[in-house]
Amino acid sequence: MSALPSLPANDGRPPIHLLASESELVADLALKAEQRQPSVAAMLLEEIDRAELHEPGDMPAGHVLLNTDVTFVDDNTHQARTVRIVLPGEANIAEGRISILTPMGAALYGLAEGECIEWPDLDGHVRAIRIVRVGDSGPEAA
Repeated sequence: MSALPSLPANDGRPPIHLLASESELVADLALKAEQRQPSVAAMLLEEIDRAELHEPGDMPAGHVLLNTDVTFVDDNTHQARTVRIVLPGEANIAEGRISILTPMGAALYGLAEGECIEWPDLDGHVRAIRIVRVGDSGPEAA
């Protein structure tokens, strides 16, 4: 497997909004994963670093957080997919739960409905990912 390419310049990426407390948890996970998944960890940490952080009462609705269902379209294949972004131990691709520590989980994290981002996949190909719908967070998110 080839290394993932670096992310496009910050000005080409949409703004992202995250919960401050959740971003700390995800950043800790990314730091712990640096040895096993250096490219994904670096991309996720870079996204957290550029995010606008919010407290729970000030978080704008409609952004992809942990335990959020999100429907996205890969603009290269035009395939739509609905997944839930979860912690690594809860991931089960067959059940539509993808880890925040995957390239796709990191790409979706913090985006809002209608936004598009160019992001490398596991094979190192850059894909345009467009958010179609952001659902409610599951009960375990509370």
